[in-house]
Amino acid sequence: MLAKDIIKPENLVYQKTKLMTDNVLSYCPGCGHGTAHRITMEVLEEMGIGDETIGVAPVGCSVLAYEFMNIDMQQAAHGRAPAVATGIKRCYPEKFVFTYQGDGDLAAIGTAETIHACNRGENITIIFVNNGIYGMTGGQMAPTTLPGMRSSTSPYGRDVNLMGNPLKMTELVAQLPGTSFVSRQAVHTPKHVRKAKKAIRQAFELQKQKKGTTFVEIVSNCNSGWKMTPVQANQWMEENMFPFYPLGDIKVPE
Repeated sequence: MLAKDIIKPENLVYQKTKLMTDNVLSYCPGCGHGTAHRITMEVLEEMGIGDETIGVAPVGCSVLAYEFMNIDMQQAAHGRAPAVATGIKRCYPEKFVFTYQGDGDLAAIGTAETIHACNRGENITIIFVNNGIYGMTGGQMAPTTLPGMRSSTSPYGRDVNLMGNPLKMTELVAQLPGTSFVSRQAVHTPKHVRKAKKAIRQAFELQKQKKGTTFVEIVSNCNSGWKMTPVQANQWMEENMFPFYPLGDIKVPE
């Protein structure tokens, strides 16, 4: 019996989305970026809008998205993805537009662009991967680094008296009138992947309805930057990141 006789369309449980390229993922083993990429592209494919979508990614680990997302993509300067996405959406209002950004980008150099795009209610979707550190450039402290958390630039741990408090960007943008849906999820277990995918789907559905800015944070690990194994990093994330950055929908349409 041949494989083609066994694997019939009606028996198919899962297959790779056509909106992901065949390039081998170059992220560190255990990183959540690959999963975040996949579920985002699955949502676009399931909605049938892959050809109508334009993604924007800036500097950092997120810049590698161009290698793996098989859709129209535009690079932005560091931190400027919401501004670039705003321009694209205003020029092509019929398109679905999203940004894919890390915390070192969105919550540091890109704070102004993020806040003002959300406050204006630009009809775009922002996907924000938060691992509490600058992953690509050497593990430096980010605006989202936890109190007491060590990094290459806070080797004794983040001292809030000297370095300030971490920014909770998701709670911050949820207060702005231009945002319609704000959610924080994770992708380290199958259960969390399903919830994250549901949130991303809702974000794009609301963009389709012209409801303003939709914002989905994904709390992830950075086992390389954290100097841990993937298993240790996921456990540390659950024990430390989630209490500070609790998961769930923060703002939903009335």
